[in-house]
Amino acid sequence: MLFAAGGGVIFGLVAPELAMHLKFISDIFLRLIRAIIAPVLFGVLVRAVGGVGGMKDLGRLGWKSLVFFEVATTLALLLGWFTAAIFRPGDNVALAAQAAPVVSKMTFTDVLVNAFPTSIVDAMARGDVLQIVVFCFLFGVACLAVGERAKPVLVLADAVVAVAFRFTQIIMYLAPAAVFAAMAGTVATSGVGVLLGLARLFGAAWGAELLFLAVVFGGSLVASGVPMRRFVHFVREPFLIAFSTTSSAAALPQTLENMERFGVPNRILGVVAPLSLSLNLCGSTLFLGLATLFVAQAANVPLSFDQQLLILLTLKLTSKGVAGIPRANFVVLTALFQSFGLPLEGLGLLLGIDALIDPIRTSVNVVGHCAAPAVVARWEGVSFPKDLEPVPTMAPPF
Repeated sequence: MLFAAGGGVIFGLVAPELAMHLKFISDIFLRLIRAIIAPVLFGVLVRAVGGVGGMKDLGRLGWKSLVFFEVATTLALLLGWFTAAIFRPGDNVALAAQAAPVVSKMTFTDVLVNAFPTSIVDAMARGDVLQIVVFCFLFGVACLAVGERAKPVLVLADAVVAVAFRFTQIIMYLAPAAVFAAMAGTVATSGVGVLLGLARLFGAAWGAELLFLAVVFGGSLVASGVPMRRFVHFVREPFLIAFSTTSSAAALPQTLENMERFGVPNRILGVVAPLSLSLNLCGSTLFLGLATLFVAQAANVPLSFDQQLLILLTLKLTSKGVAGIPRANFVVLTALFQSFGLPLEGLGLLLGIDALIDPIRTSVNVVGHCAAPAVVARWEGVSFPKDLEPVPTMAPPF
């Protein structure tokens, strides 16, 4: 991705006229991404909402976990949004693209009513992400209420996610070529201003992610009475694994082992950790808010207060469960851009810089997976030793 982005920048500066004719490559890539939107949203949302294990059985541990997840991800989304609003990294990028068509002006009430589909098939055919999200969320809640009888549906959702995972991997083979074409065309049209904008986006993303780590996670741990020096000692290894591999899955075994050695009881770790993997993706959620407003600024697309509110609500729901699919953040953004009139060409710019942002974004996700069990354990009255010695363990958490 980085080589493709760099090569596209050079090609756009050296041969701008020829670079203009490469747009068809990125267009093909974007069409394929749009094709997988509905299956991804159905699979991840139904699985995330309906497959939490039955909150009646989980009891207070489940509800305490959800409170932590929702507060943390909401703060992450708002921090990403306000970071873009304050520092405006997309200004002067001059993204040369036509925005997706937007429906005629409607009141907030009209938009709210229109969010509920009359037919999920029709919503999927039109790519109406808000209607798809609302349907899948309610469908997942219904699966949760039905209990064991909904198990075949959740198995189907798991299968859809697995297929979407493979389909997205196949699409991503075309991503370097699409990034090359998108960067070349944008630089040829907009000049070096786009590079300054991407540098500002990089700085804003890293700054916001580090601020979130220090203030939100650090503050919640201190407020809960978790010994910070001990926590940092045991989280360091999964953090570095996630940073170097940009994969939450690669850091998962060490995350579970180290949190058990840190002193989180198995009964708490076994409930909170699996939920956190789907519902507590703070790094990814922060980036979604930042990236969306960056593209709106780059394309000079004004967003009303009602639109911003709906975008934030949509991102809050669609961010659940996307970590298991590589580059699934971009599937979510594609769906969102279609619905709110933002240019899909902005995805090429985001993919070009993503390799530099992904390490810190994934690392923040993993720290969230470590912080959640620790905070919930303190909420349950568990005390942690202040020294750095591991707590003896008797059995794995699962």
